[in-house]
Amino acid sequence: MSNSVSQIQITVVDGQFVQDDIALSNEVKIPYSGPHFHSVLKQHGLNLRHSTPNELQINLGKLCNLACHHCHVDAGPKRTEIMSWEVMQRILQWADTAAIKKADLTGGAPELNPDFRKFCDALIDLGIEITSRCNITVLFEPNQSDLAQWYADRQIRLVCSLPCYTEDNVDAQRGKGVFDKSIAGLQQLNAVGYGVDPNLRLDLVYNPGGAFLPPPQDSLEADYRRMLRDKFSIEFSNLLAITNIPINRFAHALLRDQQLEPYQHLLVENFNPETVEQLMCRSLINLDWYGRIYDCDFNQMLELPMGGGKPRYLWELDVNEVAGSSIATNRHCFGCTAGAGSSCGGVLAD
Repeated sequence: MSNSVSQIQITVVDGQFVQDDIALSNEVKIPYSGPHFHSVLKQHGLNLRHSTPNELQINLGKLCNLACHHCHVDAGPKRTEIMSWEVMQRILQWADTAAIKKADLTGGAPELNPDFRKFCDALIDLGIEITSRCNITVLFEPNQSDLAQWYADRQIRLVCSLPCYTEDNVDAQRGKGVFDKSIAGLQQLNAVGYGVDPNLRLDLVYNPGGAFLPPPQDSLEADYRRMLRDKFSIEFSNLLAITNIPINRFAHALLRDQQLEPYQHLLVENFNPETVEQLMCRSLINLDWYGRIYDCDFNQMLELPMGGGKPRYLWELDVNEVAGSSIATNRHCFGCTAGAGSSCGGVLAD
């Protein structure tokens, strides 16, 4: 079965671009009869539009050493999509002129891009603060033995996925042996100061193992801290609880288990208007490996361009036109606004 998204239907509701159907693949299209996300916003007197962007979230490619059950990117060892140095150079030029302050580097495993380190150094030279979304196990890939120290030397913030503090749950989501490698990797990061030195921030990411919302982030962080410290002498900075978004690989799993429709209803029923002001799509621009722009990483995976319009490259965008512009939405947006909310930075509301 193909993982590509195709035949997306776009309509306009009250001046807002809205995607009507999600196609999980060429063979599987899931019609949606529930409320539009835009309509729910309107019911609450809310309007979702961009502020002035200060961050680029950059997908460096889908190549990854893992193929996780919950991965909305459908990343894996056999993926060939990879950002070129030429595209990176054009991003650097635009970011410099647009006074971008932060870069959030994602994948796949971003470190597996052959120009990853050169790109990071160029971003740092521009005074841009970097977050790297590291899966931890990449530390043990060929030619990465110095990666932990390399990161520490540059004080790059690390956001590392560890969906649970128990072996069974982690291996069920991410593959056999991943938990043990993750623990060894975290100990290696602690050894160079991550999670210990306040200048070396090491945040862990929890995501649910099934069709349910994350528990309260604060209490979950306390559990993580106690278990990892007592069993493995591991320290970390913060825990980020992130809701699984029902697209791509996770949506296929939900569909297989006949949980896709109930999970979507769960997200809609738990819509929290207090989360909307803090949504990540308001203040960042998301890029794919070609340099094309999107409102968020999830819209990128659904091939829904920034604002719902025609595909554009970052270097075709005037940064002064972003503030106040519309954000393309669909039913997956309920995932970011359910319960305490969810973003790449964890929960959004108490």
